[in-house]
Amino acid sequence: MKVYVLDTGWLECDKNSMVAMSKAGIKNEPSVRNQWIKIPVMAVLIDHPDGKILYDLGSNPKAMEGYWPEGLCNVFPFYKEDFQSLEKQLELCNTKPEEIKTVILSHMHLDHAGNLDLFKHADIYVHKKDFEYGLTLIHSSTDPNKHGAYIKADLEVPVKQYHLVEEDFEFAKGIDVITLPGHTPGILGLVLHLEKDGTLIFPQDCIYSSENYGPPAKASGLMYDNLAYFNSIEKVRKLEKKYNAKVMFAHDMPFFKTIKHAPECYE
Repeated sequence: MKVYVLDTGWLECDKNSMVAMSKAGIKNEPSVRNQWIKIPVMAVLIDHPDGKILYDLGSNPKAMEGYWPEGLCNVFPFYKEDFQSLEKQLELCNTKPEEIKTVILSHMHLDHAGNLDLFKHADIYVHKKDFEYGLTLIHSSTDPNKHGAYIKADLEVPVKQYHLVEEDFEFAKGIDVITLPGHTPGILGLVLHLEKDGTLIFPQDCIYSSENYGPPAKASGLMYDNLAYFNSIEKVRKLEKKYNAKVMFAHDMPFFKTIKHAPECYE
């Protein structure tokens, strides 16, 4: 099994969205200057003996051209270079979208399900509660600015089959799917057991960054359930200790610059 981290561009945002209260006023400094940061948008290709699996899909390439509502474009503007398109990142791994029959989505936010239209032929695995919550939001209002971080067009892509996950399970040899609620009602993380590089844990938006992870764990600025959020972080911490694993933070730019990117791989 080989694991490729795909660089599909970046978002920019107020750091308080990533780490809550990371910059707050105090008596001696009541007016503070917030920090505007860049965060990576990644996907993960798993070249498994049973077939190629894609974990998360990045953002839609037309995000800033009307595909996303104006409000989200202002809060989380998306950028990418030409080489960061999902297709070109897959090319680095000698892979075409049509070769991928299985997609696992950590959740269906705009920076994780944005290229779903490339995989209408595939089986899609997603947490049941996240899928249901996203559909509820997009169909409860005609105003896209009231859909949270879900994009109606992403959730309505006609795929081969959705498989709705509710519990942890072994997906394939060396691949464990774990449930990590908190950021949304349900996130799917991956625990990958590799022969040479040991165990990698991809918690995605359960843990944005090393600063969120701690210890002590710090809240993010975007949480559906704060108690579940902290419980999920501790679940990852226990797995890290159990397997002596490396935690792969999804939205930590300094960390992202230290890891292997396609065409390099973990194996």
